[in-house]
Amino acid sequence: METIYNRRQWLAAVSSAALLPRFRFHASLDQKPMRGAFIIMATPYTPDKKVDFEDLTREVDFMHRCGVQGMVWPQFASEYPYLKREERLKGMEVLAKAARGKNPALVLGVQAETSGEMLEFAQHAERLEPDAVIAMPPKKAKSLQDYRSYYRALCKTVNRTVFIQTTGGAPHVEPTVEFILEIAREFPHFGYIKEEYKPVLERMQRLAKYRPDPIKSVFSGSAGRGWPYEMRLGLDGTMPGAPYSDIYALLWSLYEQGKWEEIREVFSKLLLMINLAQQIPGVRQYIMKKRGVFKTTVSRRQDYTYSPKQIEEIEFNFAALEPYLRT
Repeated sequence: METIYNRRQWLAAVSSAALLPRFRFHASLDQKPMRGAFIIMATPYTPDKKVDFEDLTREVDFMHRCGVQGMVWPQFASEYPYLKREERLKGMEVLAKAARGKNPALVLGVQAETSGEMLEFAQHAERLEPDAVIAMPPKKAKSLQDYRSYYRALCKTVNRTVFIQTTGGAPHVEPTVEFILEIAREFPHFGYIKEEYKPVLERMQRLAKYRPDPIKSVFSGSAGRGWPYEMRLGLDGTMPGAPYSDIYALLWSLYEQGKWEEIREVFSKLLLMINLAQQIPGVRQYIMKKRGVFKTTVSRRQDYTYSPKQIEEIEFNFAALEPYLRT
């Protein structure tokens, strides 16, 4: 559940901000809901492994037709570590233009290894006016204090919803629940979490107890493998990959209607494809091309080829999802 501001609360927030001119507080009355299926968009490539910005635009249309609540780029499922600075900046511009007038909320990833690098992406995103930004912690951090400085700098730079993805940072620095609550209390536009740090479900439930203030929304990742259970626990959404965007949107719609048996039925078919991706590399790329969103199956992560048996298995399992596809 997200904070809804009445006029008195909004004026109070503005008055507080006036006392702290370096801070800018997010108090939008027309913000898109930060709940539901927020899809981590894939990154398309040309045959010579250049980013295909035409297909990236097509992917926005795909997300819109699928009926998802949000779209996020770039994160790990977007092959973010393989993208150059200039590609990320241009990709943000392409997405901001393509997203105008579309229903899904646009969330731009601004993470970087250091605070200085992150701020360049954050400032660029702020100029493009997405609905939100998201940032993994900095990889080069040495302590939780480094995380604290990083997210404070981000929250002072952007005047819109800020998500934290709890994984992807320095390997030995934990973004504790207490740390997240601290920053969320300091900045009203923080408090939106994509939780992937173990023990994931335990942390999600701890954070959810602090909704709606200072925590606004608690999302999962990991392809939404546990989403039906998370729905039953009253959590706010998931951020899975792009190939089955309409299926995730359907699951959220069924949840809002309380149709638990239908959720179980649809999710059981989706789980076949999620699990298959662990056995056959490149399923995501195959499906994005099969569905006409991307022109190639090219990836910078590795080169994918598919044997006849692999293709047969992908097609067999995907057929179970076809009755539920929207596009």
